[in-house]
Amino acid sequence: SFDLSSSLARSATMGKTELKSKEAKMKAAMAGGNRGKRKKWSKGKTKEKLMNLVLFDETTRERLDAEVPKMKLITTAILSERLKINGSLARFAIKELLAKGAIKQVSYHKDVGIYTRATRSD
Repeated sequence: SFDLSSSLARSATMGKTELKSKEAKMKAAMAGGNRGKRKKWSKGKTKEKLMNLVLFDETTRERLDAEVPKMKLITTAILSERLKINGSLARFAIKELLAKGAIKQVSYHKDVGIYTRATRSD
């Protein structure tokens, strides 16, 4: 039941495929493979550029007069974020609202001014 010629033929074909794969491996090793490619460094995280207003337009001015005096917490950063105005314009708006008496100062330390809405009893 054992056929010597078929088992020899099978082992001979297996040997050839092994040789081919070894040759292919050798060729790939000689070609350099991934050694030639450099690591691609990430460009780092880039923050998207904000296009905030530098002067008040009518709609922003109306929003400032309507919304800001009702806010519980008012800072330069919050005004800049919500109204899409730049920081210097936000600081100017806060000074103006403070002079009108629409808001009151809670704390002012170095660069950060914290303000709140003016209550009726004030």
